[in-house]
Amino acid sequence: MEQSIARVAVSSAVYHIDKPFDYLVPDEMAGVAAAGMRVLVPFGRGSKIVEGIILSLTDKSGFKELKAISSLPDDKPVLDEDSLKLALWMSDRFFCSVYDALRAMLPTKLDFKNKLVTSRDDSQADSLDSLNAGSLDAPQASSFLLRDLELTTEQSTVFDEILPLLESDSPKAALLCGVTGSGKTHVYIKLIEKALALGKTAIVLVPEIGLTPQTAFIFESHFGDTVAVLHSALGDKERYLRWLQIREGKINVVVGTRSAVFAPLKNIGLIVIDEEQEHTYKSEGTPRYHAHLIAKYRVTSSSGLLLLASATPSIDSMYMALSGKYSLHRLEKRFNDMMLPSVIIVDMKKELKAGNGGSISLLLRDELSKNINSGEQSILFINRRGASPVVACGECGYTFKCRNCSVSMTYHTSNKRLLCHYCGYSIAAVSECPQCQGKLKYIGAGTQKVESELSDLFPGVSIIRMDGDTTTKKDSHSRLLSGFRNNEAHILLGTQMVTKGLDFENVTLVGVISADLSLYTSDYRANERTFSLITQVVGRSGRGEKPGRAVIQSYTPQNKVISLASKQDFDTFYNNEIEIRKILKCPPVRDLISLTVTGKEESNVISSCDYLMRLLKVTFNNETATHLLGPAPANVSKVMSKYVYKILVVCKNTKSIRAKIKQVISEFALSKKSRGLTFYADIDVG
Repeated sequence: MEQSIARVAVSSAVYHIDKPFDYLVPDEMAGVAAAGMRVLVPFGRGSKIVEGIILSLTDKSGFKELKAISSLPDDKPVLDEDSLKLALWMSDRFFCSVYDALRAMLPTKLDFKNKLVTSRDDSQADSLDSLNAGSLDAPQASSFLLRDLELTTEQSTVFDEILPLLESDSPKAALLCGVTGSGKTHVYIKLIEKALALGKTAIVLVPEIGLTPQTAFIFESHFGDTVAVLHSALGDKERYLRWLQIREGKINVVVGTRSAVFAPLKNIGLIVIDEEQEHTYKSEGTPRYHAHLIAKYRVTSSSGLLLLASATPSIDSMYMALSGKYSLHRLEKRFNDMMLPSVIIVDMKKELKAGNGGSISLLLRDELSKNINSGEQSILFINRRGASPVVACGECGYTFKCRNCSVSMTYHTSNKRLLCHYCGYSIAAVSECPQCQGKLKYIGAGTQKVESELSDLFPGVSIIRMDGDTTTKKDSHSRLLSGFRNNEAHILLGTQMVTKGLDFENVTLVGVISADLSLYTSDYRANERTFSLITQVVGRSGRGEKPGRAVIQSYTPQNKVISLASKQDFDTFYNNEIEIRKILKCPPVRDLISLTVTGKEESNVISSCDYLMRLLKVTFNNETATHLLGPAPANVSKVMSKYVYKILVVCKNTKSIRAKIKQVISEFALSKKSRGLTFYADIDVG
């Protein structure tokens, strides 16, 4: 009898040595072991027992002596063949091990201490029933009850344009560019209805956890208990149980954040990525995947439709649409022909000259007062939490820097401490300069300082602050938003989480406290992100029967990005920005692959980067269309006591280019230069 051999992706195999490892399948496991099953196997010289997942079974191996599988935690596969193929693709595309890619598809609760179960034999069946019943703290406004949804003439036209793509036997991709408040969600719902009628399933991705309760409620009100919500704020058990429901075919519509793109649905007909331009769709940890690319892979495998949608599409997506790789569809009118908000840009330099050194301009103060008196609500946006981002001595210039990171510490009034927003290091605030005992100055503003100013300007007026400090607890997003929807506050003040996806009929005023904060940075996407933020937050105003207005405060009001965002003129912005990208040779005109090296000793990091650069130059010597930039410190050059340096490869991202980069990584990893350092490659897309 021939011995069965399992090819296993092993958890301890780092990227540069990653490959399938062959293991004997013991006789008692023969007929049980299968591709997609988890295993425990001996690995390395010490035969340490580590985790793995079977990729395939064979009866041949290139090795004479093989170790045997130690145990099978489950009696059935946890991943199907499509998931295994996706992991192999991810390993090539995102420079990660196959096991890391596979693990990203599984819920945290499914660790090697827990056996895979089904909802029928799981002792948590009651929990599954409660999940089916739904427990979302959802908006109660009647405008969200969409069972009898009827599309407007413009929405119907767009639906009719996209429908043939959904019904096609081949995979398709489309971009829906619709102004804020145009009812893009209504089009999604009708397309999902059609996908379900065709016997297919659907995924809807949103960029923020805070948007999932509202979004999920809309879809649950229409599709009932066949909808499941997946995001990282769910408890491990709840996430695991929902994953089981999806895996067993009890769910056919999944709503969630980035990782929901891996939901184990079968026969996917439609994946919608709402607010598709958002950076949160890109993972910053291993594996460093982009949800757009995973979604493209999955609809390609199932001959489905990928629908990207936004009022402010990414430059990359619009470039693909205008080049004919995506079909392009537009919604030019707001729902029920509501007018876009009127916008006023305030020059904050003039405010300073007039003696107003606060965060709230005189004009915005007057507009807020009007709304408070009329019972209407306002949303204020500032892209910075805390009270003051810089605390400095007015006499000697001393500033409070994080001891672990190359950034200033932010003062937080709630606990009277200075906090680093990168590593969490904090110290108690002091009353005088520790260097010269001079008087300290608190420079700049964050959400806490603006909240304090508002309380002084409008005593007794209720304010809800929504930022990283107030949304740490479970369900805090939905609790704060529900309170605002129920008119428990006149003003909603927050960071990026208040700029998109929110729909409050009583909001008639939006204020952008400092439109310049995200504009003047070294990131080539600074213009794009600033345009999107301003456009999106302005679009929160006037979504009901009452007209809306917006006040944008800026120290550079003449800047074209701010001016175009105030007009919601995306097309002109795109035309200007794509010309800049062509000059800079940045995406989407060219691809960028970054190589990052981190370590505790800066001299070692620099020396290693120089060596890595030499390897790259030799490897890409004949690639005339490939350019190397660096090495150079990252924008934040020190994080958590480690120095961060980057090398950029400007190229056409092809399989052969990625193979050469993997070759360089492997050679670098095996050299003495890499000792004590962390290094990785990342594809800079979208």
